[in-house]
Amino acid sequence: MVEIVPSILSANFARLAEEIARVERGGARILHLDVMDGHFVPNLTIGPPVVESIRKATRLHLDVHLMIENPDRYATLFVEAGANSVSVHYEACRHLDGTLELIRKAGAMAGVVLNPATPVNVLEDILEVADYVLLMSVNPGFGGQKLIPYVLEKVRKLDRMRREKNLALPIEIDGGVHGENLGEVVRAGCDWIVTGSAVFHSPDPEATVREMREIAANATAVRV
Repeated sequence: MVEIVPSILSANFARLAEEIARVERGGARILHLDVMDGHFVPNLTIGPPVVESIRKATRLHLDVHLMIENPDRYATLFVEAGANSVSVHYEACRHLDGTLELIRKAGAMAGVVLNPATPVNVLEDILEVADYVLLMSVNPGFGGQKLIPYVLEKVRKLDRMRREKNLALPIEIDGGVHGENLGEVVRAGCDWIVTGSAVFHSPDPEATVREMREIAANATAVRV
């Protein structure tokens, strides 16, 4: 099943519990939490205390995306705070295999993230080690950007790789996904669709999630 994964980076933090409740009523089962350190990307967002507070407000799967340098130092803190899955950038990890094992031993799913310009073939020898792969479809650091079209071909390549290896790992995409391009994104092979502005900046986030789930369900039947 394709999951619509609202990104709280675009939510109203003054009313965060209400915002989460809205998308949950719309059928969202996973929330995306972007962690930025001002070094790996030019922005600052949240730390473990915020994740811990969100954990108390919802039972949804919390998907934490670490856009930080030295993820080994902090990954387990986010698992302890309540993260169900933690993804780290290939570009930030010196010993990716060890980082993924660290996350998994802490009790969470371990994901690998690739920036738009990083080819998917760098994962050829480690794909079996990851629990999921997140492909950035914008350059990380800010919300509200447009999807970079060539990333969809990366999705197709990764989809072929996982099928050739008989792997069930989800492909996640993050950046510039909205109702108009959602069908194409799903047909390319994505399973977890991160979307922020399209949901939380809409007049009715609950209805938007419901509508996007319907679009994704229809597109799943005709994947190419």
